[in-house]
Formats: sequence, C-alpha cells, structure tokens
Amino acid sequence: MTPLPHHLLPDNAAVGADGRLAIGGCDVVELARRFGTPLFVYDEEHLRARCREAVAAFGEGATYAAKAFLCRAMARLVHEEGMALDVASGGELHVALAAGVPAERLVLHGNNKSTTELTTALDAGVGRVVVDSHDELDRIEGLVAAGAAPPRVLVRVTPGVEAHTHVYVQTGQADSKFGFGLAAGVARAAVERVAASPAMDLVGIHAHIGSNVFVLSSFAQAVEVLADFVAPLGLPELVLGGGLGVAYVAGEQAPTIAEWATVLAKACADAGISARIGAEPGRAIAAGAAVTLYTVGTIKEVDGIRTYVAVDGGMSDNPRPVLYGSGYEAFLPRATDAERPRVVRVVGKHCESGDVVVADARLPVDLAVGDVLATPVTGAYGHSMASNYNKVTRPAVVFVAGGDAQVVVRRETLDDLLALDT
Repeated sequence: MTPLPHHLLPDNAAVGADGRLAIGGCDVVELARRFGTPLFVYDEEHLRARCREAVAAFGEGATYAAKAFLCRAMARLVHEEGMALDVASGGELHVALAAGVPAERLVLHGNNKSTTELTTALDAGVGRVVVDSHDELDRIEGLVAAGAAPPRVLVRVTPGVEAHTHVYVQTGQADSKFGFGLAAGVARAAVERVAASPAMDLVGIHAHIGSNVFVLSSFAQAVEVLADFVAPLGLPELVLGGGLGVAYVAGEQAPTIAEWATVLAKACADAGISARIGAEPGRAIAAGAAVTLYTVGTIKEVDGIRTYVAVDGGMSDNPRPVLYGSGYEAFLPRATDAERPRVVRVVGKHCESGDVVVADARLPVDLAVGDVLATPVTGAYGHSMASNYNKVTRPAVVFVAGGDAQVVVRRETLDDLLALDT
C-alpha cells in the first residue's frame, strides 16, 4: 500500500507539491501528452553519472554493453563519457560506427560471428574481438590470409560458475553456448592456438557469468576459479564481463558499480592476477535511468478473481516479464507519492494471455481510464528487445535534461511497418 520507493526513480526525478513527477526538469505527464505513449523517458544526466562511475572504477577497462540499450545518441553519450562499447552483432557495430564512435573503442562479441561481421569489424579496425569458437578462429585466419589486419583478441572462457540469476541469463556455467570451457581443457587449447597464430594478437581473457547478478561473491568465485588458468599466462587484460544487477521492485537493493569493482579488484589481487581488469556494465548504466509511460485503455474487473488494467504497450516494448518472469513496479506520475492500495494486473494489448507488464501492481484507488501509468527501471532490455508483434509500432525514446526533451529515437509509423514489404 506504500508509495513508490524513490530509489527506483532516475537520479534527477523530483515530485512537485502537486504530486506530479518531473524527470530532468520535464513534467512526465506533459511528456506523454507531447510525444504520445508508450514512451521511454531517459534521464540523460543519470546515464552520464553511471558512465563516469564505471570509468572511475575500471579506467580504460570500462566498456558499455550496448545490447542493454543502443541508438546513436546513446553510443555518442557513452563515448563522450570515456567508456568503450561492446557490440554483439553487425547491426550494433553499424550503429556505433554511424554514431561516430572510433572503431578502436569497440569490442566485438558474439557466439556466432559471421564472416561478413568479422570482415566489417576487421576492415574498420575494431579495438578487440572476443573469440568464442574454433570456427570463428578459422574465419579470422582466413580473412587475415586474404589481407585483413590481424585483430587483437581476447579468448572467452566459460569458468563453470552458475550465477544466482535466471537460467536464461546464466552464461558462466559449463553447459553454455558461450566460450571455451575451462574444466575440460578446451580453453587452454584455444589460448595455445591463438597465441601461436600469426593471424591474431592475443591480449587477454574474457569471462562472463550471467546477467542481473546481485550476489557479488558470484563474481569473486569466478575469479577464484579462473586464477590458476589466468595468472600464469601473464596476459595484460582480464575482462570479467558485466551482469551487475539492479533493483527493480520495492525491497530490492543492488550493489553499486564502485562496490562491484572493489570486489573484483580484491579477488584478483588475492589470486595473484596482475592483469588490467575490465568490465562491461550495461544494465547497471541504463536500467534505472528510464521510465516507460503508458496510457490506460481499459479497466476490467473479473469478479472474485482480479482486476485487469490494459495499457497501450506490453510485451512488444518490454518482453522481460514474459521471458524471465521479471517484476516491476507501477505508479501514476500525476500522483507519484500516493498510497497504492489497489492490486491489479497490468497487461498489454497483444493477443497473448501471457502479455503481462506487472503481474501484481499496486496503484492508487482513483486509477481511471486515460491515466498515464509509468513503470520505472525500464532503461535496459526494453527498447532493445522491442518487437512489432501484432504489427504494433515501437515506441519513441526521449532524453531529458535541464528542462529540455530530445527525441533520440522517433516513434515508428504504420508506413514503417510496410517499409520492408515487397
């Protein structure tokens, strides 16, 4: 029944005397009226502050995981604040380059990089390639033999650590599509192959254990497992991936980027690892910076069961509840600090019973059709995983700062839905 906890709002959120929410000096309800809904609203200074925190913690090893949220404006912002970018596909690479990010500040990831993607990356001169399979090594050697410049690479190692997170976003366990397994000696063979190959310059090891991890000891455990393998190699770089969790709902608290870095640094020091530590936060940079705004379209009471509140978006702009059972809060930005005694299920407009935005949302008793409803902490893996299911157009994205709102991704139109038809 309590009001929305303010720590779930972006840094530069403020509640006026009338109860209305402003972010970056912009009234949120007015943003919904001006730009329409659904709408992603990002606090630009929040994004910049998290980037600065990452750079302060990891220095040259601070790399933004672009898969969390990427557009040209985001790529430029991250680069301006001193972070490198990791890109996991030819498409992400294309967007980052189009934003003017120097290729040497990019790291190419992916468990199945195509020859085309590798060709583009090597021709552009990306700073690092994180190699993931022997097939990929074959492709790189073929491209270099044909005239491409040898890339600097890190070998991705699967340490066999099962992070405390959803099974779909665990990546460090032995049974994984990612990387070279440590326990069976596959990782050592891969390192020996790369070190001996004139087609690659081996600069480090990469490991990633999962996403939305709250337990910092999981990261320390990964370092402990890796230590006997990594330390004797004497390579200059060790990248320990991303995956730091964020608080999504009332009662959750997450470690800060600085606390994460402290744990990693101590674990490496204790293990005798002298390599430069790198990390790839994405969610921790972007998630808390944004709220998603919807308009309530229907309120349906099912006697004796529940109340359904349908909004004008859903799984097409936030598939995480469907994919992972992820929890979110909901509130009315016209009455941000109001008590929320009314329990409802916030659902989307898609033809799926599983199209649930917030399974058990708490909202004020005077909730009404036409209200702007907001879900906080939606800056990561919402817009980036958005779809056109049911031919619903994808939302616009605005950055707000200093009382100004800038559209950085325009809303799709119905004609956009026909653009690829032949």
